[in-house]
Amino acid sequence: MRKERKHFTPEEKVAILRRHLLDKVPVSELCEELSLRPTVFYRWQKELFENGAAAFQSQGLPHRPRGGKAETDRVLGEEGADQGRGLG
Repeated sequence: MRKERKHFTPEEKVAILRRHLLDKVPVSELCEELSLRPTVFYRWQKELFENGAAAFQSQGLPHRPRGGKAETDRVLGEEGADQGRGLG
């Protein structure tokens, strides 16, 4: 009789990959612990690296001002501008 497949959420996949990449847990240990095939683990890792740039793309958030010091001073207001001048 076949075992029912475990479906991992995206958050669980990231946590598993993190344990390997940051905590240095060997892939073989993770796969044994989770009854996971190594090919599945490596597919998740490939997908993470191929799609990782999406985490750094803006998603409608306001962008930072690019107008130099004058624009930064305008955005920060007088108080922020006075504090910035005292740093030099």
